[in-house]
Amino acid sequence: MNDAAYASVDPPPRTVTDVDVAALGESMITFLPGRPGRLADVPSFHRAIGGAESNVACALAASGHTARWISRVGADGFGDHLVERIAGYGVDVTAVRRDPGRPTGVYFRTAGDRGTGAHEVAYYRAGSAASAMSVRNVDLTAARAARVLHLSGITAALSAECRELLYELTAPGPGRPLVSFDVNHRPGLWRDGEGADVLLELARRADIVFVGADEAAPAWGITGGPAAVRRLLPEPHVLVVKEGARGATAFTRDRPDATFRPALHTAVVATTGAGDAFAAGFLSATLRGLPVKTRLRYGHLFAAATLTTPGDLAAPPARDHADRLAALDDDAWGRLRLGPGWTQAEQAEEEANTP
Repeated sequence: MNDAAYASVDPPPRTVTDVDVAALGESMITFLPGRPGRLADVPSFHRAIGGAESNVACALAASGHTARWISRVGADGFGDHLVERIAGYGVDVTAVRRDPGRPTGVYFRTAGDRGTGAHEVAYYRAGSAASAMSVRNVDLTAARAARVLHLSGITAALSAECRELLYELTAPGPGRPLVSFDVNHRPGLWRDGEGADVLLELARRADIVFVGADEAAPAWGITGGPAAVRRLLPEPHVLVVKEGARGATAFTRDRPDATFRPALHTAVVATTGAGDAFAAGFLSATLRGLPVKTRLRYGHLFAAATLTTPGDLAAPPARDHADRLAALDDDAWGRLRLGPGWTQAEQAEEEANTP
């Protein structure tokens, strides 16, 4: 598939006042355990940060793009830490508002991977500052002054006001940026039973949609693979269906066929944040106008950086390093074996040629 098929979904050229990507959503303080075990047994935790949309903004900024994070945090120490850490990645945080009446959200998780029954996550986000985001207290101009606006279904689940905000930002109209939407189905956040319908409507209003096959099944009852998801979601210009360790498939509204690219062989430390990293990689390559197979490979490379670290957020590979790896032929790509610290190893592409 060539770039011509993607002309209608390339983001508009950047102007003087725009950033490449604006990402709107809640970020929280993350407490990672000092050792494996139940939350009841772990004696100490390491403080980190986590948030689907800010993860995307940080990864893109670290990869050389201009990025803005839009949210609300409490007027507390945790809010200070979030804003300082995210700004430290080079992200514009001037549109983040402080709420003196509501706290910054926090959560704790075990060291076990999400795929195991022993994994625990304890959220303390009810009534958080971000859950009070609305069309009345968020800088909509800052959200729209970007080539791409990145959103996720998590925000829609936080409150009725947040849901109204996402409907406003995804509404068609003049000046709307290219809208990227990560479905991010979190059943535990939806208390009213409307989650599946809301996520489907928002996805149908977006230009680029990311969804895992493992999300489509519980949310919409779709079990027939990527093509079945596309039949449910024909509206987005680009639909990316992720299948975990197998790979990802991209569909476009301009062509009936699809592009599949396998994932990398990765020594997984933790899966948390890998989906956000994939979205950031795909968007990075999209902003650069790269071919679709490269966009998918960039997604896999950014995801591999996060999969090989314990936190929600990892620095992506340097752009020239990622370009060299993304340009490998299929056999060399399939031979890559990536483990912790691989983003610092310039010889990784040479190892691809070692049987």
